[in-house]
Amino acid sequence: MKIDEIKGLNVGTVLENVDLSKYTTYKLKGIGRVLVIPNDVASLKRLISYINDNGLKYKILGNGSNLIFTNMVYDGVLIKLDCFNDISIDDDVIKVGCGYSLIKLALKASMLGLSGLEFATGIPGSVGGAIFMNAGAYNSDIASVLESAFVLTPSNEVVEFKKGDFAFDYRSSFLQRNPGYVCLSACFRLKHGDKDVIMSLVDSRKERRVLSQPLEFPSAGSVFRNPSGDFAGRLIEEIGYKGKVVGGAQVSLKHANFIINIGGATGRDIKELIFDIKDKVRQRYNIDLMVEQEFVE
Repeated sequence: MKIDEIKGLNVGTVLENVDLSKYTTYKLKGIGRVLVIPNDVASLKRLISYINDNGLKYKILGNGSNLIFTNMVYDGVLIKLDCFNDISIDDDVIKVGCGYSLIKLALKASMLGLSGLEFATGIPGSVGGAIFMNAGAYNSDIASVLESAFVLTPSNEVVEFKKGDFAFDYRSSFLQRNPGYVCLSACFRLKHGDKDVIMSLVDSRKERRVLSQPLEFPSAGSVFRNPSGDFAGRLIEEIGYKGKVVGGAQVSLKHANFIINIGGATGRDIKELIFDIKDKVRQRYNIDLMVEQEFVE
């Protein structure tokens, strides 16, 4: 990879040998050979054309709240869409860039008395990342409030996707199943509500998270989907893995469906622990736990 050539594209900020612990919520050790923050859509298109023409691998980074880099060096191009952060609010419709913080968006909407994104006030991802994985909580998700989004296709065309085009499923979307499509911006339609009632709900859920989740340690939220009629955390406790340690990774003592970085964890530590849990649960209960998080090679 010729980093000087990438810099010569004049597409935005180009950083070399970045500390990956700064770009994932797990805070895992590792190095990214190059990270690019494009200025705008035209810059992103130019960058991706160069990447494809040169056979390079790349990964779009949101807030890194669901990513596990499994190697100590990511020898591709990391793309962070921080500059895609415009926002406009017209009555109950919010148009927002993919790089905007989901928590920030959800809190802004709630404080304005707009209901529908309360579930997202504790999800530390970006808008684009949330659409990519159909982020959700408390029996709600992005699919319930998204109207449409602009997407960059593998042929470098910007097209508008309606909600149905995303073929949303539980923690899944068309984008996740079709690499090469990139969410650029989104349009959400919310509902007017009582601001005090909305904020009371947001505050009560925050208190519940503090009591039930290991927020004092780096993590990426729930590791496994809950199987039908059961809870992944219960199954992990039942196999005796609460507190289980591999390297710097540990199954949380507070919530068994969280893996935390207790110091110096690597992506390989996390991956080993995840697959160990999967194997043990499958052996004992014949249940194949599905991983919510994404491994990046």
